Amino acid sequence: MGGTATTGTTWLLLEQSGPWGAKALTQSHLDPELGRALDARSRGTGLRIALIRRPGRHADLPPTPRRQIYLGHTRPGQSWVRETPLARPAELLDLDFAALGAGDHGGVGTAYQGDPLALVCTNGRRDRCCALLGRPLAAELAASGQAAVWETTHLGGHRFSPTMLVLPYGYAYGRLSPQTAKEVLAAAQDGRMVGEWCRGRSAWEPPGQAAELAVRRLTGEDRAEVLTLRQQTEPDGWTVTVSHQDGRSWRVGVTAGASEPPRSQSCGAELVTPARYDIQAITRTG
Repeated sequence: MGGTATTGTTWLLLEQSGPWGAKALTQSHLDPELGRALDARSRGTGLRIALIRRPGRHADLPPTPRRQIYLGHTRPGQSWVRETPLARPAELLDLDFAALGAGDHGGVGTAYQGDPLALVCTNGRRDRCCALLGRPLAAELAASGQAAVWETTHLGGHRFSPTMLVLPYGYAYGRLSPQTAKEVLAAAQDGRMVGEWCRGRSAWEPPGQAAELAVRRLTGEDRAEVLTLRQQTEPDGWTVTVSHQDGRSWRVGVTAGASEPPRSQSCGAELVTPARYDIQAITRTG
């Protein structure tokens, strides 16, 4: 699963109750013109937008007057989560998307002080695997009271359902059971990540995600904030330098390939060979 996390240095999460379509920003009770404007404004900024809603049954009712908004930045050593209620979603267009993507929240909202945010993909219109497997997981996690749990619209990697993103660190996970998801959230509460079910950290591009996870497997390091990386494109792949805050560093060679044998990307979809990222070598450099 390494290298399959959806990329985004900063997440903008907008509460939107009721049903979601496959393209949730324009196919929900959110004004579709606003959804299109938000999508257009976010392109190329590093800001990833998702809709969220509380776990449970979702009657086709108008949205509540005030919605919860979260902003979460995921670069190691700079991660933060801000929260604010919002009466008019159109006010989101007043935000500086480029600054948010770069990690500058500009004082928007207040610092979030609660448990880790657990975002479970449940959008059955996008992929029914997410509804069939994600919604029961979100419901059980919410009932356990272990984290602040929300259903969300799209985390990619449907074939790894149920999938979950955890903020503030931005690690995405797949093929979770209720027990393993609880282990992931307990680790996040402690400032750690869990490598076994991890798809990568959303702050990095896919080759960097794969390289970071490879170094974590090599070293056994699970503290979330201690590794940073620099990625360089090569003629045959990528060289990723992974640096530890204690001064150690590694050079990781990564190439792209295809996953064999062919498999379905989602429930009932045709068989394909999705991209994969292979580690060719890890060299200690510091």
